[in-house]
Amino acid sequence: MEIIRQILEKSKTIAMVGASPKSHRASNQVMHFLLSKGYNVIPVNPRKVGEQIHGREVVSSLTDIKEPIDMVDIFRNSAEAGDVVDEAIAVNAEAVWMQLGVINESAAEKAQAAGLKVVMDRCPAIEIPRL
Repeated sequence: MEIIRQILEKSKTIAMVGASPKSHRASNQVMHFLLSKGYNVIPVNPRKVGEQIHGREVVSSLTDIKEPIDMVDIFRNSAEAGDVVDEAIAVNAEAVWMQLGVINESAAEKAQAAGLKVVMDRCPAIEIPRL
């Protein structure tokens, strides 16, 4: 729980990988929640580049983000989380957060070995109110 608290208190800029413009999708709802809590959320979705989600322009990848990334919020399936973690390491993100149902132990170990904080199978929209 302490790692979760540290990540959520320290993070200002969150890259949301797998962000969706569809309002019924969990990523869309979580993005809206995080924005309402004052976080700078940058949506990442290569199929929606240039579109807007909650007034934020969608980028193709983490490498397209020109500011430091505090947390990478992963809304991808467990198998694809490894590639996102590799990219998070490459851009020197501080933490990776794998959403509910996203569990990739080898990716988590790789991120931790690279010095990133890791949360798996949790949702910040659930954890923030609990803190």
